[in-house]
Amino acid sequence: MSSDLPPDRYLDREQSWLRFNQRVLELAEDGQIPLLERVRFLAIFASNLDEFFMVRVAGLMRRMAAGFPVGGTDGKTADQLLQNTLTQAGLLESRHAAAFADQVKPALTDRGIEILRWKELTGDERAELTELFRKSVYPVLTPLVVDPAHPFPFISGLSLNLAVTLVDPTAGISMFARVKVPPSLPRFVHVGQYRYVPIEDVIAAHLDQLFGGMDIVERYVFRITRVRELEVDEDVTENLLQAMERELLKRRFEPAVRLEVEQDMSQDVLSRLARELSVDENAVYRVPGPLDLSGLNEIADLPIGELKYPPFVPNPKAVPTDTSIFDTLDERDMLVHHPYDSFTTTVQRLVEEAAADPRVLAIKQTLYRTSGESPIVDALIDAAEAGKQVVVVVEIKARFDERANITWARKLEEAGCHVVYGFVGMKTHAKLMLIVRQAPDGTLRRYCHIGTGNYHPTTARLYEDFGLLTSDPTVGEDVTDLFNHLTGYSRLVGYRRLLVAPDSLRSGIVQRIDRQADRARAGEPARISLKCKAQGDEMVIDALYRAAQAGVPVDVWVRGMCGLRPGVPGLSETVRVRSVLGRFLEHSRIYAFGTGASGPGPASGEDLAAGDEIWLGSADVMHRNLDRRVESLVRVSDPAQCTKLRRLFARGMDDGTSSWWLDGDGNWTRHARDEAGAPLYDLQESLIMDKTRGRLADA
Repeated sequence: MSSDLPPDRYLDREQSWLRFNQRVLELAEDGQIPLLERVRFLAIFASNLDEFFMVRVAGLMRRMAAGFPVGGTDGKTADQLLQNTLTQAGLLESRHAAAFADQVKPALTDRGIEILRWKELTGDERAELTELFRKSVYPVLTPLVVDPAHPFPFISGLSLNLAVTLVDPTAGISMFARVKVPPSLPRFVHVGQYRYVPIEDVIAAHLDQLFGGMDIVERYVFRITRVRELEVDEDVTENLLQAMERELLKRRFEPAVRLEVEQDMSQDVLSRLARELSVDENAVYRVPGPLDLSGLNEIADLPIGELKYPPFVPNPKAVPTDTSIFDTLDERDMLVHHPYDSFTTTVQRLVEEAAADPRVLAIKQTLYRTSGESPIVDALIDAAEAGKQVVVVVEIKARFDERANITWARKLEEAGCHVVYGFVGMKTHAKLMLIVRQAPDGTLRRYCHIGTGNYHPTTARLYEDFGLLTSDPTVGEDVTDLFNHLTGYSRLVGYRRLLVAPDSLRSGIVQRIDRQADRARAGEPARISLKCKAQGDEMVIDALYRAAQAGVPVDVWVRGMCGLRPGVPGLSETVRVRSVLGRFLEHSRIYAFGTGASGPGPASGEDLAAGDEIWLGSADVMHRNLDRRVESLVRVSDPAQCTKLRRLFARGMDDGTSSWWLDGDGNWTRHARDEAGAPLYDLQESLIMDKTRGRLADA
């Protein structure tokens, strides 16, 4: 039982998340990675750290303010936990700035790409930028002076700002002013062939035009981060859509959780900002400029092929193209692996064919995130306008995509689609599509897609995900029941080839982990292999510890944070935790039980002793996924597909594969080269090169 396990058995979530972002930073520091891709990783790190403060740190501060217990399992108090988190974040932020200034920026300069400061520009370039400022920048600036008649202005989250100290030479009065850098302006201004200057430098050089007749004593750039979580009381809200829109407007005024300032900012100005913004002194970071390196995406997008990953075209024939996709699925299930298999010719094709097929009567789909110009949404609208029944479960609370999803919801409703928003207090995160089609003999058949990723054509080229396309009647019945649960509040919780959160997913995973432990104790072959974005659920972790104590080999392949301590004597000696980061974001969630020697077992998955099992779907091993979201996993029944997934696991966990290894103290060590200094096996690049998309080569 869990009471027999040591109290310090979980790694700290915040520290674990920061160490994930450290792995991203290590990619930016890797001179073997194409230069503009290193620039991209610097931008990703910056965006990730912004999100960490907006969500993780903000949540920690809110729980402390509310008096909730947030102390760590190692005995640290809430204050100590917060201090450790802020300190570690600050160290990483400094390392990030140094990676840019000392490694990436000089490497860019060597390749003729220069990010300059104002003083480094030529006279002609300064003259051109002065004209640009007059025409395109000055008209959109609003200088705000703080005095008895003008209170300290509101500073929006993630905006760049200049703090300016002024002196009226006539009256000798000192004043403070703030100038916001409009987000509509480019982060880096183009001044010549691959020559750029930060926009704040251009503004700072022309402050005399904003404050005519005043002496400018000091000017520094600063940036704050505010809480980003939404709080909507759905129990007393009649119209969730309108409530979300109001909350998005209110979000701008959330508390500040981080203040970034230029390294040389005077203490007087810094103290004033920290006081006016009510920022914890430990959440104030002095950073060498320029701030907000998430804007480096503009540089990473430069069309210089030799400084990027080689071009990659997804396999367009993962599903046969010489026949209807419905005819193919009538014969067999299809397992597609994005981005290696084309999203356009598989998942997108399925919904587009369904919209155009006169035999299709209904389409039901969940939408968590999708693209700005979404062919998926366009196909659903076409289907509705053609008279088909179209039901879309839109998750308008998808973090950072709320505005886009509100827009899609309204557009779908206007086209005649039935749009629902899932359950009160619970996000619908499951990735599901159900198509009802009439066969030539008049019978109805159901075609399903259950995926690990969103219906987003753009990210499908960047995120690694799996999707199962099937006409299996049992899966069709399960997905039908789940959609009825989402739209009609059916209370059915029993499924045949699905595990569904919040009702049965955690218990289903724990039950299968425990079964492997029982097999090991009985001397039978046993193994557990889990692949997910994050792992932090204590009940599942404890089940894995018990399995490890029983001798079960446990492999965990995780992209982000992990609360499991591997390799601890007497607790987790058989546990390995690895992380693969690279060109694509590892996004799939796969749960494999058993060694694969006995086959996939019965289609229903009810008899756990009869065979091995592999499940894939939308859920991570986190509280939010298992308790506060509608998630789904589907059982893969095709033996060849199960073999493919097990071989992928073997590749990902192999000692010869380039990856990071987690130790029992929460430290990640990169293993990218062998003892002779040669690069280790790059899993993602090998999958790109694999021309036999239907199978993986033997591990």
